[in-house]
Amino acid sequence: MARTRPRIPGSNGTVHPVIPWAEPVLRTPCATVTTFDDQLERLVEDLFATMYAADGVGLAANQIGVGLRVFVFDCPDDDDVRHLGHLVNPVLVEADGVEVRGEEGCLSLPGLRAGTPRWDRALVRGQDLTGADLELEGTGFFARCLQHETDHLDGTVFLDRLTGLRATTARRKARSADWYHPHT
Repeated sequence: MARTRPRIPGSNGTVHPVIPWAEPVLRTPCATVTTFDDQLERLVEDLFATMYAADGVGLAANQIGVGLRVFVFDCPDDDDVRHLGHLVNPVLVEADGVEVRGEEGCLSLPGLRAGTPRWDRALVRGQDLTGADLELEGTGFFARCLQHETDHLDGTVFLDRLTGLRATTARRKARSADWYHPHT
């Protein structure tokens, strides 16, 4: 019997430009997905292709200009266990444990990194491409990824989590970046 190779997520997808932070689509909460069809499958493929092309560990649909509650991830946890998948209509149900201020970046804020507080455990509920219920629990870096991507779908970026001097410094760097062109 011939062995078939597992399909690599994103291998049939199209790479899209990643939308920079100042664009309104990143500041607006995303709409709930109500139709589970080929277009949704294409979106997930495109998200994977774009995430891999940009060397990311997660990517939300609004980061490629699509205002729907969908994100993909290929992210290790602190034990270097790989977590690979997607979530449709994700909701952060729990975030708890120890709050850790870890360095965080974002594909929509290229080159910008800052110590960002996140909980070290997260539970997210959503659906898969068929509409079946999914529940993901993450710890460590994967918990950070789940919180970061869910934030995107709520119109929030990691800069919004910063306070004091970290926030001031990060916003100043963002405003002086060559990709920063506000349309609001």
